[in-house]
Amino acid sequence: MDWEDGPHAAVIQMVHSTFVVDSMTKTEFSLEFSISDLAVREKFEGLAKALEGTGYVARLVESDGSRHIIVQKFYKKERGGRIFNSSWTPRLLFGVVVAFVMIDGFYRTAGTNTVVEIGDPFEMAVIYTLALLGILGVHEAGHLVAARMHGLKTTWPYFIPGLPVIGIPTFGAFIQSRGLTINRPILFDVAIAGPVAGLAVAVMVSVYGAYTAPVIAEDLAAGFFESKALGEWNLGEPLLMTASLAAFGKGVEGGEVIMTPILFAAWIGFLITFLNLLPAWQLDGGHMARTLMGQKVHRYATYGSLAVLVILGYWIMAILILFMSSRNPSASPLDEVSDLPASRKVAYLGIVALAVLCAPIPSGIPLLP
Repeated sequence: MDWEDGPHAAVIQMVHSTFVVDSMTKTEFSLEFSISDLAVREKFEGLAKALEGTGYVARLVESDGSRHIIVQKFYKKERGGRIFNSSWTPRLLFGVVVAFVMIDGFYRTAGTNTVVEIGDPFEMAVIYTLALLGILGVHEAGHLVAARMHGLKTTWPYFIPGLPVIGIPTFGAFIQSRGLTINRPILFDVAIAGPVAGLAVAVMVSVYGAYTAPVIAEDLAAGFFESKALGEWNLGEPLLMTASLAAFGKGVEGGEVIMTPILFAAWIGFLITFLNLLPAWQLDGGHMARTLMGQKVHRYATYGSLAVLVILGYWIMAILILFMSSRNPSASPLDEVSDLPASRKVAYLGIVALAVLCAPIPSGIPLLP
């Protein structure tokens, strides 16, 4: 590769005009610039953005106490084939998820009505769909807004169909970056925006669900449990949901709180938020942990997250994350040198607290009354 002519020379000039270059080393496939700059984050961010669309990519690394910028040709690989990359795919998936959530809400309402009347099944299904997809939609919107603020291009959300009636109607959604993440603050900001935004809606849904949830006497509930008309809830209860119920005197003064579709939507929202906040793999919490802890510690954090999931009884999810992390362990920003600002480190402490508050804690664990 001749680095002296055409666009290659322009890349060399771009690096020299941005950084104090001590030396430059050419190889067959890359250029390596040794730099002496100390404040490099904003400079490198500008360089990386300037290189977008030119067919080149730069990485900022540190070795033996010195900093280097490595520039290489960038060959973008399209993932997922034509179907995944089609603009119709996210739309069709969203339509399928809406249908699944509606079906799930209808049958859950009809089943609950055999115990206590909570409303027309179709009307409740609409409210349930708005609540659940509102949580997930705002979650993904948080990612999109943060990505746009940092100039990072992404796909539209891909909603994942679930198992209506017999399970949960959706397993959440995800977006994919169409570019490379430049540095740790960008990776952190995009990761944190989704769960925080979605959780705000989940709390509102939880409060409304707690307010409208009926309560039946314990002796009456025991009869429904015995006849299988009412199933006992054994999937754990987030502390935020417990607090919502307690705010209306429910769940703490005797009686059995009925898990209505609205309350169930909040529970799913808390569960998905909890899973996303785990410092594992390429979950949102995993991206945040990766920026804060580095690659090696992040790997141990992933194993610790798997242990937490097993303790809580979500071993299938633990196996899935273990499998996926073995194939693609973590995202790596182009700038591995610049530190994460102190404000993000403080914010991560809040993320840990939110993960605890959203965790589906079994009733046998002393955190619950």
